[in-house]
Parts: sequence; C-alpha cells; structure tokens
Amino acid sequence: MKTYSYRAMSADGRLLRGRLDAADLADLESRLREQGLAFINGEARLSLSLPGSKRVPRRELIHFCFHLEQLLAAGVPPFESLAALRDATTHPRMRTAVITLLADIERGQPLSAAAARQPGVFPPATVALLRAGEQAGRLPETIRDIGAALEHEDELANYARRIAIYPAIVASLMLLAVVVALVHVVPELEKLFLSSGQTLPLQTRLLIGLSHAVTQAGWLLPAGIAIGLAGVRGFLARSDAARTRLHHLLLRLPVAGEILTKLTLARFASVLATLYAAGITIIDALRITQDITGNLALRKALHTATGRIEQGYAVSAAFEATGLFPPLVERMLRVGEQTGGLDRALGNVAALYRRDVADATARLQAAIEPLLTLAMGALLLWIASAVLGPIYDIITRLPT
Repeated sequence: MKTYSYRAMSADGRLLRGRLDAADLADLESRLREQGLAFINGEARLSLSLPGSKRVPRRELIHFCFHLEQLLAAGVPPFESLAALRDATTHPRMRTAVITLLADIERGQPLSAAAARQPGVFPPATVALLRAGEQAGRLPETIRDIGAALEHEDELANYARRIAIYPAIVASLMLLAVVVALVHVVPELEKLFLSSGQTLPLQTRLLIGLSHAVTQAGWLLPAGIAIGLAGVRGFLARSDAARTRLHHLLLRLPVAGEILTKLTLARFASVLATLYAAGITIIDALRITQDITGNLALRKALHTATGRIEQGYAVSAAFEATGLFPPLVERMLRVGEQTGGLDRALGNVAALYRRDVADATARLQAAIEPLLTLAMGALLLWIASAVLGPIYDIITRLPT
C-alpha cells in the first residue's frame, strides 16, 4: 500500500485534508466513502516515517481481539462486529485498520485475506490463525487464542523493558551529575589549585584533564558515538552473516543472554503451540514462526529444523540437530510426539520459560540495584578524593 494525501468533503460540506493508506486512488476513494467522506482528489506521498512507526500498539490489538471475540461469540456477524468496533475505537491507527478491514470485507474478501493486506497491523501468525479459524468454523475461539497469544507477548515484552528501565534511569542520572561537576565545579576548583601553586596528585590531574576534554570537545563524544552506531548499523544492514553472528552472541551473554534466550524461546513456543493447535501443519507453523522470530540465530536454526522435518526427521530430532535449543525443549518435544500432544508440550515449554523469565528478571533487578549503587558510590568517592585532597593541603598550609 501507499500513503496518499487527499482532499475530501464531509457530509456537512466541510473541506477536509488528510493522509490515508490505500492500494490506489480507487481504493482511496472507497476507504473515504466508508468514513462518510466524498473524495475530491489525492496523490501518493513519499513516506518518511521510521520503520514500525505506523504499527498499532499491542495493547490496542489485545482490546480489539477481546471485543471482537465477544461480539462474534454473541452471534453478531463479522461485518457488523467490525462496524461496532469502528465506532467504539478511539486510537487513530487502530480505527484506520478497522475501517480498512470493513472496506475489504465489503468487497467480498474474508477476514483473513483483509488482515493479510495490512502486514504492519496483523502479523503473519495472526493471519494464519484467522484463516485456520475460518476454515474450521471456529472464528470466535481463534480470535480468543490470538488475544491470549498477544497478551503473552506483551507480558514477555514487559519483562524485557523492566530489566532495562532502572539501569537506564540510574545511568542517566550518574552521567548528568558527572557532566555538571566536570563543566561547572571542577573548573572553579582548578583556579583555586593553580593559585596555591601546589603539586596536584595524579587523580586530581586526571579529573582536571577530563574536565578540559568535556568542556572543550565534549560535543565530539556524542557525535562520535552517533557516527559509530550509524556505521555499525549500516554494516549490519548489509551483512546477514554479521547480524546472525551478533544475535548468536547476544544469546551467549552471561546472565542477560540466558534471560534473552528464555524470552525468545517462550515467544517461539507460545506462537508455535497456538498455530499447531489451530490445525496448521507443523511445517507451515514452523515457517510462519521463523518469519516472525526477531533473533536471526533462532530463525536460522528453525529454518534448518524445518528442512530436516521435511526430509522425514522427527520434530525432536530435527530440533536437537541444530544445537541451539536447550535439552528441555527437546525433551518436551519428544514427549509431545510420543503422546500425540505436541501443542500441549509446546504450551508447557512457553509457560515454563515465562515463569523462569519472571524469576530471572526479579533476581537480576535485585542484583542490579546494589551494583549500581556501589558504582555510583565509587565514582563519587573518586571525585571527592580528587577534590578534597588538594583542598585539605591548602587548608593545612594556611597560617594560623
């Protein structure tokens, strides 16, 4: 789809301008008609928005699935259910997505095909589940499963944010305090030290040198960091092998790598269990899952496992051959194959890893707080000793 700038007339005669995603001008006119607007003209615009900026927040999708499942379960047809949600939705991007769904369904497309036309809103796993629900005649139950899967993803994302927020806040405050001291306090103290004519200790000279670097060329540091990050990002964007290697190293980091691995596996197992339980074959479910997996190392392992399963390997043996999945996943898959409950086994893996992630996050937070406190105390102690030592020497030399 393209983003179009348009002019349209409202029912009360007001001239309106705006932007809307559409396949072409005819599609744009149809979408505006759905909103009660008369199309005047429009032109395609070059989108300068960042990737992901038009995505609908996960919480909005969860609310959408909950209310849609309730309406469908009550016997309301899909078109009327979506029309009711369109009128009740306040989030602009979610409302636009619902309006687009209504326009496509009115043209005769099923809900899954209409959702597939909006990949930025409905990921491939959601589209596959909708298609399976339509074919099985259990669309309300499928939408409930989609909402539950989104809630699990949101829970896992909250764990990841929880790990990063506290250290980021403390580190920012530490950096701000140090910069203020180096820019405003240390230069004044330097004048005092120079006027005394005493020989300064090494730590004080280092502090003064750092102050000179920050005050005279401090802007080079953020510029250098920005340039370095841009260079690394450009290199990674051009090299799939480098990105895969980086993602593999992230999974091997001490402490944080274990949590990241469990987060990734919990999301993978939850999505795969939902797809397989909906009647999607294990091959198709794995292909969909590997397409939505953010970690490239895991995606490569899933691709390898899928190829081995296509060659006739058992699921557990295919996963074991990759060497990336923990023994727990392999054992649970083997049990699921033997009992015929592969979806339940994957669901158990996802639940177990979600619980492990919660426990590991709590332990990491408990360890981070005193470590950051010690780091802040050590930094402030170094600054204080570098400043107070020369001041004490000056005071002791004053005539009594």
